[in-house]
Amino acid sequence: MHRHGYKGRKFGRERDQRQALMKSLADSLIIHESIETTVAKAKELVPYTEKLITKAKKGDLHSRRLIITKLQTIGSAHKLVDDIAPKLSGRTSGHLKISKTVSRRGDNAQLAKVSFVDDLKAVKTLPKPSVTPKKKTPAKTASKKTGASKK
Repeated sequence: MHRHGYKGRKFGRERDQRQALMKSLADSLIIHESIETTVAKAKELVPYTEKLITKAKKGDLHSRRLIITKLQTIGSAHKLVDDIAPKLSGRTSGHLKISKTVSRRGDNAQLAKVSFVDDLKAVKTLPKPSVTPKKKTPAKTASKKTGASKK
């Protein structure tokens, strides 16, 4: 059988198990901000998470709900939209990087570390300015002053 036109890796798992694996890896990446996994899983994880980051940058309710369906926990979805996405606003793509690490001891599988390109702890977002109502002058005193200046 030919391999033309088939996307993605199977990982020797059923479809629902692969989807659960990607959800779990993306969830862990967002919570811990870097994870170590096999190279093949890392290469599948990066585009999956990049799409979530792009949706998170939009920040509206619909995007938030789409992100919640693609991650395991609601808390990680909120962290992605509220904390991580504003810090990554300077980039349009390429938010994640893969760096190969040592081989795993048991089966000699090549491992890779997936992390954000920008250091999220060093980047600080500006706080939103708080809106304070200005004190209004009473209309009566303002009209008396303007009436006096007309004479």
